[in-house]
Amino acid sequence: MASATQQQQHRRAMAVVLAVLLTAMPMRAASGGCEGDKFPAGRSYAHCAALPKLGARLHWTHDARTGSLSVAFVARPAGAGGAGWAAWAINPAGDGMKGAQALVAFRPSPAAPYAVNTYNITGYKPFGASSTAIAFRPTELAADDVAAAGEVRLYGKLQLAPGTEVVNHLWQVGSAVTAGAPAKHAFDKDNLEAKGKLALSGAALAPAPAPAAAGAGGSSAAKGSSAGGATTPSGAKPSPAKAAAAAPVLMLLALAVGFIATV
Repeated sequence: MASATQQQQHRRAMAVVLAVLLTAMPMRAASGGCEGDKFPAGRSYAHCAALPKLGARLHWTHDARTGSLSVAFVARPAGAGGAGWAAWAINPAGDGMKGAQALVAFRPSPAAPYAVNTYNITGYKPFGASSTAIAFRPTELAADDVAAAGEVRLYGKLQLAPGTEVVNHLWQVGSAVTAGAPAKHAFDKDNLEAKGKLALSGAALAPAPAPAAAGAGGSSAAKGSSAGGATTPSGAKPSPAKAAAAAPVLMLLALAVGFIATV
């Protein structure tokens, strides 16, 4: 049996371990994912996901019966000091940029408030300064910024077909606005892979399998394509990276159990 002195030492050590746990766990929760995003009063969403590219997050609420989809997209524009633009889109025709129905948040001029334009992306050409009509009726379009984080929050509601369950979605950031219109974005790996499938119910989707390598007779389109990953919403099975991030907390828990067992 442990002496009174040993028990007192164990209790002190246990108090230290618990203090570290209480500090570490909220920090882990806030350091990644989408749950820490805050929105103005009156804006709340049923689901959220940390998107796998460009450090972006998506929050949404979907009414499957009516087809109404409310979204909040959060991303850091690529320009210095938060300059540039951020965009989120649904593509009903495929998983690439062509055919995407986009919402784009940007400042038309440096002193102007944020605006949200809609664009039906029919080809690889620059955006104009004015919106173009898109396939999904947009309402409640707005945007604001989180100055401390250099991020833009894009809000909107889209009218999808009732019963829609899964959509192809894309997201993007750019570094400049020229003549009142978003300028072209970079073509780095993360930019080209900023796409995936989104389950509107909030359920996790298995990543799509990578396309088979084209043989000697394969098409050039297959060789040039890249597979986008599925979006994992909040509450789904954690990724290996998140599991690794939680390892120190689990180790501390194991230490705590050990201390309790020896008291």
